[in-house]
Amino acid sequence: MSDKVRKLIIAIDGHSSCGKSTVARQIAHELNYIFIDSGAMYRAVALYCLRNQIIVDGIVDLPRLLANLENIKVYFKWNPLTGQNDIWLNEENVAEEIRLLQVSQNVSPIAAVAEVRHLLVSLQHEMGKSKGIVMDGRDIGTVVFPNADLKIFMTADPKVRAQRRYDELVAKGEEVSFEEIMTNIIERDRYDESREVSPLRKAGDAIILDNSLMTREEQLAWIFDKVSDI
Repeated sequence: MSDKVRKLIIAIDGHSSCGKSTVARQIAHELNYIFIDSGAMYRAVALYCLRNQIIVDGIVDLPRLLANLENIKVYFKWNPLTGQNDIWLNEENVAEEIRLLQVSQNVSPIAAVAEVRHLLVSLQHEMGKSKGIVMDGRDIGTVVFPNADLKIFMTADPKVRAQRRYDELVAKGEEVSFEEIMTNIIERDRYDESREVSPLRKAGDAIILDNSLMTREEQLAWIFDKVSDI
């Protein structure tokens, strides 16, 4: 692979529960890139807020959140057992806990806070200075890296996304209802697309990937085809 290919910035944005992180992680592995899960960073902040009663029933105590920002340390650390970077919150590996449904239900209000976004975007900029990264999220191609070499906007039918998320949680032993997950996905889409700060939207030069009827292998092949065109 050429030096040019090794130093790309690949931005993957899109709706919740459409497999952005999984695909981005695989792409990074195949290209020997650094994978940055921006969604995990926002989930870690949401987890901190839940633990400290800064967000209750979806309502953010903004003064308390702002007062606590300097106490929230979010970063990635390599896990030699899994061969990937895990998200850490204040010296604790929270890679599994941030995927709980309660965190999913409360992450959008936290991600809509401008000060939180400014904090995490500054960290993401620092991580991307050397290029050779794949980052997924909601505003990577529009805000974080508007000059990314490849921008992909992933989406899928809401019912398909809800079923995938349901299967994932059930496989982990959680007791969840399909209807609750479906409602959460629709609400997250609405919240992400309508928030004032960095709303979810497709960058003008992004390529749409609708994976409703695609296998993971087909998605990878599709993306590698786009990478090879650069």
